[in-house]
Amino acid sequence: MVLGAGYTGLAAAKLAARWTSAEVTLVNRYDRFVERVRLHQLAAGQPLRDRPLTGLLEGTGVRLVVDRVTRIDPGARTVRTEGGRDLAYDHLVYALGSQADLDSVPGAAEHAFTVADLDHARELAGRLGESRVVAVAGGGLTGIEAAAELAESRPELKVRLLTGGKLGSGLSERGRRHLARALRRLAIDVREDAKVAEVRADGLVLDGGEHVAADTVVWTAGFTVPGIARESGFAVDANGRLVVDATLRSVSHPEVLGIGDAAALRRPDGQELRMACATGMPTAQRAVRSLADRLAGREPKPLRFRYLNQCISLGRRDGLIQFVRADDSPVEAVLTGRLAARYKETIVRGAFLFQRHPGMPVG
Repeated sequence: MVLGAGYTGLAAAKLAARWTSAEVTLVNRYDRFVERVRLHQLAAGQPLRDRPLTGLLEGTGVRLVVDRVTRIDPGARTVRTEGGRDLAYDHLVYALGSQADLDSVPGAAEHAFTVADLDHARELAGRLGESRVVAVAGGGLTGIEAAAELAESRPELKVRLLTGGKLGSGLSERGRRHLARALRRLAIDVREDAKVAEVRADGLVLDGGEHVAADTVVWTAGFTVPGIARESGFAVDANGRLVVDATLRSVSHPEVLGIGDAAALRRPDGQELRMACATGMPTAQRAVRSLADRLAGREPKPLRFRYLNQCISLGRRDGLIQFVRADDSPVEAVLTGRLAARYKETIVRGAFLFQRHPGMPVG
């Protein structure tokens, strides 16, 4: 059984059906595959392609259950859903992903919108028609992409981007310079060292008490994972992510594999991998291959992983590709402009192509 049909879960279900003789069930809240890395485009008013899961699973033999997981009973090896189903499993792939962290700052859950899930992105798109000033809280890659997309697609909006530290702190000097130029070109008001203390209906309140006015607040300042793993008694880290070994197997429940954002994935040197579909897709392959090896009586190989780049869209006509070392630290080399935008679009299309053909090499 695979829980979650995001970039990792859908691929894992299809690979399990292909690489093992097991019956495979995929449980997902929606009946559509959501291209999460495009949700900032949806929020900006750009239509996205409809991706029914039934079409993506056609011919695979995977059984689809459209329902929300509410708890797991590891002793009975069952999954309970919101619709009242009790689904039994022998092996479980935990791929429930992540969501925007709306609980760390007062008022965020009540007043902020996100681009972390389909429902919130749609709500944000509807809200923008009533807005003149939008404040994007969070200067990570998601916040940068959201601010740039909104500013380019909706030039009638005044877009503010607030970050608690220095913008682009994980980029090289060349990368930071291009990012600053791009945001100036888009007339985005950037505020650094602006720590948000509260979200209100009329904007943000910073730590020092300053009020930043906005009709709409977009919250991108951090992600959290569902509490189901912790509540079900699995070993989790301080952030609630499933703790797994080098073969992606739960350290407390060996019949469970953890992949994607909801698992604490590590390189052989101990470095924790960041949340990203680029991380999740190769780990989905490795996890299912490990399961297939064990079922066939073979010793699975440990995960090996290295980073190559960070891809940032800056609207539809500009981008920034930051090349990195194996540990994700930046080198000076970058790719910028229209070529970088095309590069990023190729990566995003490749991520969806991987869902159709999850056995293709990705790293």
